Amino acid sequence: MKKQSFIKGSLILMFSAVAAKILGAFFKIPLTNILGGIGMSYFSCAYSLFMPVYALTVTGVSSAVARMTAQSMALGMAENAKKIRRTALILFSAAGLAGSILTFLLAKPFSVYSVNSPQAAAAVAMISPAVFFGCITAVERGYYEGLSNMYPTALSQVAEGVVKVFGGLWLCGYVTAHSESVMRFFPEITDVRAIAAAAGIMGVTLSSLGAVLFFAVLRLFSRREISAEKTVMSGRQITRELIGTALPTGISALVTNLTALIDMWTVIGCISYFGTSVKAPAGVSPEELPHFIYGSFAGIAITVFNLVPSVTNMLGKGALTCITDQWECGSRSSLERSSSQAILTSLVIAVPAAAGMIVLAPEIMTFLFPRQSDEVAVCIDALCLMMPGMVFLCVSYPLFSMLQAIGKPVLPLKIMLLGTAVKLAGNLVLIPVMGVDGAALSTTICYGVILAVSLTAFVRASGVHISAAPFVGIIYAGIMCGGTAYLTSSIAESHNIGGIAVIILSAFTGGTVYILSVLYAGKKPQKCECTERGDAL
Repeated sequence: MKKQSFIKGSLILMFSAVAAKILGAFFKIPLTNILGGIGMSYFSCAYSLFMPVYALTVTGVSSAVARMTAQSMALGMAENAKKIRRTALILFSAAGLAGSILTFLLAKPFSVYSVNSPQAAAAVAMISPAVFFGCITAVERGYYEGLSNMYPTALSQVAEGVVKVFGGLWLCGYVTAHSESVMRFFPEITDVRAIAAAAGIMGVTLSSLGAVLFFAVLRLFSRREISAEKTVMSGRQITRELIGTALPTGISALVTNLTALIDMWTVIGCISYFGTSVKAPAGVSPEELPHFIYGSFAGIAITVFNLVPSVTNMLGKGALTCITDQWECGSRSSLERSSSQAILTSLVIAVPAAAGMIVLAPEIMTFLFPRQSDEVAVCIDALCLMMPGMVFLCVSYPLFSMLQAIGKPVLPLKIMLLGTAVKLAGNLVLIPVMGVDGAALSTTICYGVILAVSLTAFVRASGVHISAAPFVGIIYAGIMCGGTAYLTSSIAESHNIGGIAVIILSAFTGGTVYILSVLYAGKKPQKCECTERGDAL
């Protein structure tokens, strides 16, 4: 099998991530418009429990299998890579089943005692099988990524997105249209939005099942390659190494997802205790207002915030296999080049996106959520405050994968624990003063600390040198992009041009200036003849 280069593999994954996010937008935006702030509170509550369990059991699986597979292939142990796949499927399928059962059993107590929202229990129960399916999918993706073949991961992501859109929206729409007949089957639930949220989140479970079926079909029709290399590790050795790599990564991801739980508890709790300047919109009681604010923040601001990091996260997947191979072979110059390439590429993508969202936050959110004006009003300032944090997170993802690639899977865990402590302290201090905007600001502070520490840790552990000059040029280009977009939007509004036209015009002019600025900043200065003659003398 011909290996894909770091750039090609990353581009394949990034394009698939963009496609998946577009499909996700087609799912999440109509769903938010159907459910509203309260309904999205039920939906987000389910995700708040699901994601930590999913992170612990699933997230580290893909990177662990990918790293061990890449390591085996670099050492010529092709048969060992196949045994890693078989062992991982058995091991992590069991872990996924346990995670699904745990999520299902915790559905009601978590909803009642954690967020005081028993109506959300149905949504939590509906998403629980996705943990089991996710583990199987993660093993298969990790195996192919370790072979430097990113197409299966990319295609499975698109398959997931398609199933989620059609399955989730159809189920949610059916419940909404037939609310009276559906409510008869749920006598303990009094709010139809809770059932609609559970139906919508069932689309996530169906999408994870769709990914499993995709890999089943792929294996059925794939050619069986006969390997002459018979050197293999024992099952016990493989299991120990898989757990040793996956567990720290999974705990790191668990800690990452704890920030969502921290937001849920602190936003709802602090606003309930300290109050807020936000007025309750029509149809929302004062008791429901904290849940409305949290649902708006999690369902709208966090959704938009996560769009770009989910794309740059693919750079980490592409870099992991490449850097593992270079680290094992001792190629320092290639390691340094690939590391700088991954970090710089993520910054090139994140900076203009952040600049555009800061300048055009009202227009973008109004366009995406036209029927949720009250929810959007809660989130505009919060989204702007989170944009620097989005840039920090985008660059941190490849760094975490690179730390795993050089055999330091525990370092991301320690860094994320520090970041979570910063996030919790920031929320407790800032939310009583700033409301939900305080949670947004603490997010930026949290990811800023994470980036600074992770970059320092990688440079020290790997011994590579990363020049700061290209990154300064990207920041400068981003400032020029944001300034141009702001001027364009101001001129457009003065001529009564609004809506999507302002977004397109501002994005075009800002993007053009950004590209030109990046190209200009990347040019190397020419030496003058007198300098060259002086050097010769």
